[in-house]
Amino acid sequence: MLVFNPEPGPIVPALLVALCAVRVLESRIGTLVTILLEFVLCYALIGYSGGLSSSFYILLLLPVLTASTNFGFRGAVLSTIAASGGYLAFILFLPLYNQYLPADDVPDLVLHVLWFPMVGFFTYQLVQANREQTRKAEAVAEQLAEANRNLQTAQDAVRRSERLAALGQLTAGLAHELRNPLGTMKSSAELLTRQVAKENEIAREMAGYIAEEVDRTNSLITRFLDFARPQHLKPQKGDLAELLDRVIARFEREKSGATASVSVYKNYSPDVPPVAFDAELLERALLNLVTNAGQASPAGAVITVKTQLVETGKGRSVEVAVIDRGSGIDAKNLQSIFNPFFTTKSEGVGLGLAIVSKIVDEHGGQIAVESTLGEGSVFRVFLPARP
Repeated sequence: MLVFNPEPGPIVPALLVALCAVRVLESRIGTLVTILLEFVLCYALIGYSGGLSSSFYILLLLPVLTASTNFGFRGAVLSTIAASGGYLAFILFLPLYNQYLPADDVPDLVLHVLWFPMVGFFTYQLVQANREQTRKAEAVAEQLAEANRNLQTAQDAVRRSERLAALGQLTAGLAHELRNPLGTMKSSAELLTRQVAKENEIAREMAGYIAEEVDRTNSLITRFLDFARPQHLKPQKGDLAELLDRVIARFEREKSGATASVSVYKNYSPDVPPVAFDAELLERALLNLVTNAGQASPAGAVITVKTQLVETGKGRSVEVAVIDRGSGIDAKNLQSIFNPFFTTKSEGVGLGLAIVSKIVDEHGGQIAVESTLGEGSVFRVFLPARP
């Protein structure tokens, strides 16, 4: 346009350069400011180069395109009205220059004005079609992502089930074979303790060690059996707050050592309805979570036990959250903490959280964990709130 500009002087080139600069700077000055400046510059350019007879009237399509693209149907209508009205307004200035509009020029003027609504409408349609396609693509992408997440969850569940089945078979076979010799060993150790002379302290001490280790091994076998055998739930509707009170009271009685100064803060929601659960099994699971939180917390820390009614993908659920501000869990271990035999404790066997997960699963619920290393953990148990 600068090269083929028919108007003499520097005004028209300056206006064209300014219009180009506004387009380039749109991302910095904003779309609305860009549209207003385009209208101002276009009107100045058309007015200086002949008004209705100006060859630059087509530049009024720039703000129409910008508004239709960014502000939808309303932007297309308003920009079209502004462009058409502004262009036709030059008719008012004809008497000032002793000019008039010949009848033969009216069809051309109408055609010029019709460009604005036509371009605005087609631009709006094109933009809407592109946005619709983008929305569909985003919806498909979200569905695929959700399907991948569900597939990953299902694969994890299958792998866990396979491990549980293998462990069940192993435990069932070993429990009987181990307990018989262990019983014999403990009986022999007790008999040895009674028969050994009091002066032989070493023999009596060794016999005591044997009995202690037999008891510890028996306890471990019992935990294996608890984990491996099918649980026969006896669900009854009850008050979850009362169950949590028993769990916390038991934790307070049994805590010792580093957890002795750890306290528990209760934050129960009054909106939580009665829930169907097996009191014995669920108490065991929640006590395990509270005990783990206490062991992970520093001296004098506070554990929060919170309940609330939430909406999940499976409908309304009651959430029980056990929150601590302790050592936290490394992100690389979060996917493994519910697997049997996985533990980060020097003396743990890795069955506690696996048993908790199993009990929650058998209640038709879910368990989730959020943790940051060095900041603490939140274990969330979701139980279905069936009417």
